[in-house]
Amino acid sequence: MSHHPQQILIVGATSAIATACARRWAAQGALFFLVARDETKLNAVADDLRARGATVHCHLLDLNDYAQHTTMLDACRAQLPRLDVALIAHGTLPDQSACEQDAQTAMDGFLSNGLSTIALLTPLANQMEAQRHGTLAVIASVAADRGRPSNYLYGSAKAAVTTFCEGLRARLHSANVRVLTIKPGFVATPMTQGLDLPSLLLASPERVATDITRAIARGRDSLYTPWFWQWIMLIIRLIPGAIFKRLSL
Repeated sequence: MSHHPQQILIVGATSAIATACARRWAAQGALFFLVARDETKLNAVADDLRARGATVHCHLLDLNDYAQHTTMLDACRAQLPRLDVALIAHGTLPDQSACEQDAQTAMDGFLSNGLSTIALLTPLANQMEAQRHGTLAVIASVAADRGRPSNYLYGSAKAAVTTFCEGLRARLHSANVRVLTIKPGFVATPMTQGLDLPSLLLASPERVATDITRAIARGRDSLYTPWFWQWIMLIIRLIPGAIFKRLSL
């Protein structure tokens, strides 16, 4: 266990999962640099963490604006010179039907959920490689494991992130930098509100945050959360293609 307070960058800090993780770390006296695009929500999260005893710095950024990534990371480095954890948690849930009808809508969804994360991880990985320390924790999705008719645009973006992280993990291993790929299943968040999801499989952000913070502390490479999604997705991956294409998943 580190003797100093953890210095943590959270991108997409207003998401329910990120906020739940931050609250757990705040209880340990962490120092935060929070990044999000909604100023009102970001300030609310920051105030909540400060009330819990944390030191918090904020930065407004739309992650789809690649040109501003290095500016944000420079600002983060000025406040947190030694970055222990970077949690990448931003994203949206595109309307699959809309993506099927309009190429620009599809590309926007891929940008928000795939390319923006890859763009950010590129300079961030170099920073952690140089300091030879830290954990990159990246939220992907179980949707990355197989393309399903209901959300294959989202799933393909997360699959790109997953493969990128796999290569990055191997590259950074010798630099003592860990890369954790996080694959949540159904989580009760504003992003999934209104969707017809099976209640037995719906997890709370707090439960997912417990799994994430524990996996980071243990130096894990990958995480399905809750745990049973590892077995659900194994079964889905094993369904023969001839059968799978006839299913409405």
